[in-house]
Amino acid sequence: MEKKELLIIIPAYNEGKNIRQVLTDLEGLDMKIRADILIINDASTDSTNWIVKEMHYPMISQLFNMGYGCALQTGYKWAVRRGYRYVIQMDGDGQHDVCNIPRIYDRLREADGDGVCPDIVLGARFMKESSEYPVSAAKKIVYAMFRFLIRLTTGRRFSDPTTGLQGLSRKAFLYYSKYNHFDDKYPDANMLILMSLIGFRVVEIPAVMHLRTEGKSMHSGLKPFWYMLRVMYSVVIILFRVKVLKQDVGMGERSADKI
Repeated sequence: MEKKELLIIIPAYNEGKNIRQVLTDLEGLDMKIRADILIINDASTDSTNWIVKEMHYPMISQLFNMGYGCALQTGYKWAVRRGYRYVIQMDGDGQHDVCNIPRIYDRLREADGDGVCPDIVLGARFMKESSEYPVSAAKKIVYAMFRFLIRLTTGRRFSDPTTGLQGLSRKAFLYYSKYNHFDDKYPDANMLILMSLIGFRVVEIPAVMHLRTEGKSMHSGLKPFWYMLRVMYSVVIILFRVKVLKQDVGMGERSADKI
């Protein structure tokens, strides 16, 4: 059997009401032929574990609830050790339409005028060509603050600085897999700032996304404001590391086997 170059990572915490439909939608897209799929079960206490086992998908189950970022990093380490060239990460709650997966995969392999492919492809909710996606007033404030932070620190403009739908080259997820290179709780705008500053190529494409219909978002209620403070603190640490200590500067310009 020909080895697949793409791994789809799905972190899941108490997504028993959603995960079956997500995996069924991926099957309808014939993604099992084009990619391997890995679920990271972040110590769910509902039926997530049993549904994934029943559907015969590979799964890593965390013994304790370690958080979204830690679940993703577990997937990156799996991808590194098994030699995948690309990773696409998507949520297990049904918000990320599977139609985005082929588009992100194609964009990861599309070179620019200089013959260089992107390291990170963001599936964005708020580009002109994206599907309509309503958000609360609290989240609008958070998104606006993150856009401002990214523009201030990197000069880059991203319409959707918190999207969890992303495609990564091997160079990018190899970097993320290493100790202290990835936020174990809220890897969002802070990671875009870090990767842009140290030379990784980040691009956006419009995406189709849906509102969650079952379960509870990790950013519900007033949590977006605590989340914003946590990410801003992380940004300060990143700026100190890159601007003052000069850690990893130019890392994005190196080949994957030298990271």
